[in-house]
Amino acid sequence: MEAMRSYERYGLLLNERVVKTPIAVSAMAGIVDAEYALERAAHIGAAFLGGYSIDGPTMEASRTLAAAGRPEFLYEDPVEALAAQVSRMAPSDVVCGLNLRAGSPDSLAVIASQIGDSVIYEIDAHCRQEPLVRARCGEYLLHHPDLLGEYIRALKREEVSVSVKMRAGVSADDLLLVKKIWGAGADIIHVDLMDFGYQKVRQIRNNSPLFVIANNSVNTFEKMKDMLSHGADMVSLARQSDERTLAGLDAAISRFTDEHGWYNAPKQLCRGGDIRSLAFCCMPVKNCPLIPMLEKIGLSREDYLSFKQNAVAGTPLDFGSQTCFGSLAWCCKDSSPCMFREMTLRQAGLSNREYMRQKKQLADKIMQHLFYEDAATHPC
Repeated sequence: MEAMRSYERYGLLLNERVVKTPIAVSAMAGIVDAEYALERAAHIGAAFLGGYSIDGPTMEASRTLAAAGRPEFLYEDPVEALAAQVSRMAPSDVVCGLNLRAGSPDSLAVIASQIGDSVIYEIDAHCRQEPLVRARCGEYLLHHPDLLGEYIRALKREEVSVSVKMRAGVSADDLLLVKKIWGAGADIIHVDLMDFGYQKVRQIRNNSPLFVIANNSVNTFEKMKDMLSHGADMVSLARQSDERTLAGLDAAISRFTDEHGWYNAPKQLCRGGDIRSLAFCCMPVKNCPLIPMLEKIGLSREDYLSFKQNAVAGTPLDFGSQTCFGSLAWCCKDSSPCMFREMTLRQAGLSNREYMRQKKQLADKIMQHLFYEDAATHPC
């Protein structure tokens, strides 16, 4: 019952499991294990345990780092150690991920074959410590994206969910990297934004349909909303993942969602929104940010009009003769004052919350069309 309520509120699934809140704990070597995650289970939807080194080169790198005073998880048998962590997480309602450092694609495949598909396998393309880079993991993979693609494909052959934890601004071209990660079959991109902020989230969303987790200094609801309203599906916390901060974020996002209906609704395009905000755009009849966006994605004005009209046909958005363009399909989000939209919603018996949920469904159709159905269009 609780899972159903969470799904009705957020509509979030990871690894075919309902995510109860769009907040995760991110891996911190030597710190984030099952015990750490379970202590915070009341206010997180997912936990990425680790990082865990899983083969000879990476385990040796961990021992080197531990000897220098850095917290690390050390063990003799990685399969045994990780299986024990997964077993501890199994009874909880927190989706479990394992952040893994591997020196070869085969090392990842072995772990996945032994532990199975009950967890998300997160490739560590994030750590920058020199012993780990020498072991061909962490940031090494951001400089060698073809090898990262091999790591992803090795895991996907085991039919498991795959996340890539990356650091923004390290690769020669983050957007090309994101497209390669998507092309290789990954399911999730977990990005440490460094100093790039929500602008990087928007770029990633505009260039891939992957599930996006935004990480780095997301310790207030305002920062959380910035990430979600520019394309993130979820946020993650590491050093600031104390129970008080997590509880505050969880309470705030649940209140916001219960009021507005769409927890990560984008800002409108004319206010810096991502590609999903086409759901709020009006007809292309004036010189506004919609026109260059359509040009970037290779969608003609006529095709845009036709697609949105067809997408809302038979839905509550296919209504509203007194609105500016004769249909709620072209109306803006609920936070923008509009007497014509509000009058139409009242006449239709549609709450603002349900209106925004309908807009989310329209945005999902737009994403499906742009990234999967129409080969003639190109993400921007």
